[in-house]
Amino acid sequence: SFSLPSFLASPIAGPVVDRFDRRTLLLVVSGGQAIAALGLLTADGDRVWPLFVFQGLISAMAAFIKPAIDAGIPNLARSPEELRTANALFGSTWGVMLAVGAALGGVFSEVFGRDAAFIADAVSFVLALGLFALIRRPMQEANHGHRPTMRPLADMAEAVHYARQDKVVMALIASKSTFAIGAATVSQLPVLATSVFGWKDGGTGMLLAARGAGAGLGPLLASRFTKGSVARVLRVCGFSGLVFSVAYVTAAWSPVIFMAAALIAIGHLGGGAQWTLSTYGLQLRTPDNIRGRVMAGDYAIVTLVMSIIGLLSGVMSEATDVRWTITAFAGVGGLAGLAYIAWTKPIIERLLSAHGLQLAGEQQGEG
Repeated sequence: SFSLPSFLASPIAGPVVDRFDRRTLLLVVSGGQAIAALGLLTADGDRVWPLFVFQGLISAMAAFIKPAIDAGIPNLARSPEELRTANALFGSTWGVMLAVGAALGGVFSEVFGRDAAFIADAVSFVLALGLFALIRRPMQEANHGHRPTMRPLADMAEAVHYARQDKVVMALIASKSTFAIGAATVSQLPVLATSVFGWKDGGTGMLLAARGAGAGLGPLLASRFTKGSVARVLRVCGFSGLVFSVAYVTAAWSPVIFMAAALIAIGHLGGGAQWTLSTYGLQLRTPDNIRGRVMAGDYAIVTLVMSIIGLLSGVMSEATDVRWTITAFAGVGGLAGLAYIAWTKPIIERLLSAHGLQLAGEQQGEG
C-alpha cells in the first residue's frame, strides 16, 4: 500500500514541522515530489519497480505536507472566524478534488498517454510550490522554528505524552480513527457499481463523484455549527460518524445505483465534516510548538487504520460479497462511533461547564 510510506515517515515529519520553518519545508518537499513524479517516467513494461519507488517517495513526502499545512494555518489566519472558514474551504476543496480530479486524470491519461499524466503530476507539484512561495506571513510562532537538535523518537514521545494528558486532544485524534474504520469501505465502491448494479466505468464514476460531492459540502455545512467551540466539534464529529456508517450500510443494499449514490453523498457529508472538524479542533486545542507533531501523529494513526481496514475489506470482498463487506466494516465503524459518543459525553460536559464558568467570570468582572 502506498499509505505505508506516509505512516513510516510521520515520526520524522512531526519533529521537522515543529523545528524548522514550515514555509521553507513546504517549498522543499513540493520540489522533491515534483522530481519524484518525473522519476515515474523511468518505468516501462518490463521495469515497474520505479513506480513503487517514486510513488512511495511521493507518499512519504506527503507526510510532511499535511502536518505542516495543518500546523501553520492557525498562524496565517487573522481571526478565529477566518481559521474556521479556512478549514471548511480546505475540506471542501479536497472533496472537489475527489469528485473531479480522479475523473479528469483518467481522461487525461487516456487521451495523452501515461507519460503525459506523469509530467502533469510533476507540474502540479511545481504549481503547489509556486503557491507556497506566495506566502509571506510566518507559519509558526517566534522561537519555535530552527531549534538545533532534533530527536525524532523523543520529540514524538513528547507529543504522545501531551496527548495523553489532554483528553480533548485524544478525543479529537480518535475521531478520525473511528471514521477510518468505516471509510476504508470506499475502496469497494467500484466493485459495488460493477458486480452489484451491473454498471461499468460510468457507475464507478457516479459513486466516486457522489463521494466527492458529499465530502465537499460536509465541511462547509458543519463549520456553521461549531463557531470556535471544541465541545461542538466533538459533538458533531460523533454524530457525523454515525451518519456515515448508516448511509453506507443502506447504500450497499439499495435497489438501484442512483439511490446508492445519493446515500453515499449523504454519508460523506458526515465523513467530510468529521475529517475536517477533527483537524480544526486540534488547531484550536494544541499550542504551536507541538502542533506539528500532534498533526503528524494524527495523520499517521488514520493512515495506518485505513491501510489495515482497506486490506481486510479487500480480502473479505474476495471471500464473500461486496454488500456484506460494506455492511460489516461500516457497521463496525458505526459501533465505534457509538462508543466515541459515549466516551466523549463527559468530556463535552466538562468543556461546556468550563466555558460557562469562564463566561460568568467575565460578566462578573465587567460588573
